[in-house]
Amino acid sequence: MDRSYWISVLERLGRPVLTNLARRQLKINMPIEEQRGSNRNSNTHLEAFGRLLCGISPWLALESPPREEQAMQKEFIRLAQLSLDAATDPLSPDFMNFTRGGQPLVDTAFLAQGILRARKPLWELLDRRVQERVIDALKSSRKIATPKDNNWVLFAAMVEAGLLEFGQTTMTDRLEDCLRKMLGWYCGDGIYGDGEFFHFDYYNSFVIHPMLLDVLSILKRHDAVFGEAYGIVLHRAKRFAAIQERLIAPDGTFPSLGRSTAYRFAAFQTLAMIASMGELPEGISPAQVRCALTAVIRKMCEANGTFDSNGWLQIGFCGHQPALGESYISTGSLYLCSVGLLPLGLPARSEFWSAPRQGWTSQRLWSGENLPSDHALNDARKVNLPNLTR
Repeated sequence: MDRSYWISVLERLGRPVLTNLARRQLKINMPIEEQRGSNRNSNTHLEAFGRLLCGISPWLALESPPREEQAMQKEFIRLAQLSLDAATDPLSPDFMNFTRGGQPLVDTAFLAQGILRARKPLWELLDRRVQERVIDALKSSRKIATPKDNNWVLFAAMVEAGLLEFGQTTMTDRLEDCLRKMLGWYCGDGIYGDGEFFHFDYYNSFVIHPMLLDVLSILKRHDAVFGEAYGIVLHRAKRFAAIQERLIAPDGTFPSLGRSTAYRFAAFQTLAMIASMGELPEGISPAQVRCALTAVIRKMCEANGTFDSNGWLQIGFCGHQPALGESYISTGSLYLCSVGLLPLGLPARSEFWSAPRQGWTSQRLWSGENLPSDHALNDARKVNLPNLTR
């Protein structure tokens, strides 16, 4: 079954990171593959933890999982809780860097996003002392200035959204002002520029759509005035999800375009997220998305060299391809691929998992099926974003 395979991938990704971090041995045992001279040692461990948690947290939050998943889910929740303790305890050998350099802002944001996607097990059930240290860690990342010319504005906004949910006072220049920047770079047809100009890569899915949706959903809960902005952003994300579904070729391959392709199937986070939300566009069924994503995940995870002999991810797109490791990429970075597994947060009885197998768009078109043509989203609405009523 597809779900059991996805669970095996989640375990394969999560066990080395969480087991070692829960024991406070991640820095000792995790290898660091990187471009020569990159020196990512101070960043790679928070990358691995924050990004992994961001992807597996919906499954951790799933109530009443299938019986065959229950023991592992209980174990992984406990490992994740212990890992949050280890990562934020200043006396821990695995205490992570939330302040030095620019990179910690990125992965503090992924960490916050992961906690918010599993609020009950990863926040409400945490010891108060760990909650307080998590808040301290999020606040400490404010020492890092927010670049105003690219998608990094969303990392500052995501951290602030986390602090808002945890009862803290937020900073307008790092929350609402950063959102305005990102929303102002909308290019059309469900796609944002990464700054003033469009970049042909997967950052609309790695970061932009998912963080816009998550941050605005939090703001909407705190102040209904953000509902209109959320609706527009969701409308655009649904169009982008439709584009993503069409990018998956009949054999499960997809174009390697732009930077950060070593994040592998994280390229489809937006499609996975929209499917998890039950918001797929008309004409795209949950079953065809499940089958398409399963083909992608299998293609990448089963490629020779994706994992090393000890089960750690290695740099590559399809297998081990170190040349794809840009200067900011190291072993920890690669765990962003886990966000492709977001639909594991859906119950096994949901249509996504229970419906019969179905071909996806490229399979059906290339087999000669007579399908309607695709059309761009003609939506030029401006998003007037207010400030949060504090």
